Amino acid sequence: MSILGKIFTWWNGATFGTLLDSARHGELVGHDAQGNKYYRAKKPYPKGHPFQGRERRWVIYNGANDASRVPAEWHGWLHGSLDGVPESNLPPPRIWEVEFTPNATGTAKAYRPQGALERGGHRAAATGDYEAWSPEG
Repeated sequence: MSILGKIFTWWNGATFGTLLDSARHGELVGHDAQGNKYYRAKKPYPKGHPFQGRERRWVIYNGANDASRVPAEWHGWLHGSLDGVPESNLPPPRIWEVEFTPNATGTAKAYRPQGALERGGHRAAATGDYEAWSPEG
């Protein structure tokens, strides 16, 4: 991405200001399997701030900014549910767990049900198993 893109856009990754702020005021805590980096502030929120004394935590995405790319364990850490870094507290993966798939909303791979305009706008005819409610009934 160009330097202008880093300065003026936030949706394609971290802005230049966020990267600078992370380097100056943040402490790198860890990475997840997708390459996202997790930071915490070197100092807690100051006196008089609504979150006084609490730790500020944030993520720098490896790629597009998409909150669905944050794994559950890191989501809990970001929101203060976990004190320790998730990498040290992870249970072994379960047999039924699947790999991450990105959120496809707004892309060509998005789910489009039968009858959606993108699929021609035609849906199956009603089967007669529906009866409208009437207050007089």
